[in-house]
Amino acid sequence: MKYPGTICELIGTQYPLIQGGMAWVSDASLAAAVSMAGGLGVIAAGNAPPEWVETQVKLLREKTDKPFGLNVMLLSPYVAQIAELVYDLKVPVVITGAGNPDAYVRRWKEAGCVVAPVVASRALAMLMERMGADFVIAEGSEAGGHIGELTSMVLWPDIARSVNIPVVAAGGIFDAAGVAAAFCLGAKGVQVGTRFILAEECTAHADYKERVVRAKDIDSKVTGRITGHPVRVLRSPLQRELAGAEYGPDGAVAVEKLGEGSLMRAVLHGDKERGSFMAGQCACMCNQIQPASEIVQELFDPAAIKAALSKAITSLEVDA
Repeated sequence: MKYPGTICELIGTQYPLIQGGMAWVSDASLAAAVSMAGGLGVIAAGNAPPEWVETQVKLLREKTDKPFGLNVMLLSPYVAQIAELVYDLKVPVVITGAGNPDAYVRRWKEAGCVVAPVVASRALAMLMERMGADFVIAEGSEAGGHIGELTSMVLWPDIARSVNIPVVAAGGIFDAAGVAAAFCLGAKGVQVGTRFILAEECTAHADYKERVVRAKDIDSKVTGRITGHPVRVLRSPLQRELAGAEYGPDGAVAVEKLGEGSLMRAVLHGDKERGSFMAGQCACMCNQIQPASEIVQELFDPAAIKAALSKAITSLEVDA
């Protein structure tokens, strides 16, 4: 199935699909599997040191020659070094989050990189367009990890009608119906994160995956609003402690201290007490561990997409 008018030509993929950059989750193993399945696999730099990032990029290139992306978190203490690494390694697609990439965009463009910031508002999307971004990823608050305030239902169409560059929809997408909905709301591609935690090739701890599999609809919580950088996680002992600390004395400082290293503890060690299990609201509907290739095929199954669209059209039919 061909996808004319999508971002496929821009990022060099078979499907208009980007795998979400999830710190400590999105490594070379997962990214390579998604890229080989026809999507854009993404390595997440997170707060990792440059040496780790460089090793992951080299491991991915040993596995496949397909295009891939690197997610650069602009709040990282290593961001300047990571930004230079992007240039040196000629990363095909660089995705940025948690900040303004203006200081690095020109140099990345010189290296031939496609640049795609993650945005959570119309104003930021328009700024990124003026800055020279090739496309933006509009991430609704249903997503896991760091989030904005607007839901996908409002954010996607608002940004799609406000910029002239392609918009990739993110936040809450986990199946073919969600893909269809994103395109109906103006997207030219989709980004999927939470469901790929359950990919066989994802190296996250088995207890992290089990937590996602068992997630209920009421298990998704937002922590850290007082810091100005809210984070969506699954309910856990640490989440409850964060909720209690947030509105206590020196709440922002307390939350930052409690959260330090908590994602790594969850992903690498499955620490159920002190780990932060970041996942989107759609975790309650993601309940099967399977190969990344199957996930990609199900997301873009033509019959499932057509069925979702047909159901919508049938429901909306009225007599003339």
